[in-house]
Amino acid sequence: MTPASKEELRLRLRENLRKFRGEEGYSQEEVAQLLGISRPTYTYYETGHTTPSIEDLYLLSQLYGRTMEDFLQ
Repeated sequence: MTPASKEELRLRLRENLRKFRGEEGYSQEEVAQLLGISRPTYTYYETGHTTPSIEDLYLLSQLYGRTMEDFLQ
């Protein structure tokens, strides 16, 4: 098995951000407020324009009851 490329990881991350948020029933605005960021910033995470910081990814993993690794699989 070969390591995933950076682009593959970014694609998985943005897909999982959307998926996990939807499964938990949060709006983008609610997640942004919980992270202490603006809704446009969070939207950029889900669309792949920017990548969440390690701190935000950790907070999201806690919010959704997932491991940080889950976001990249």
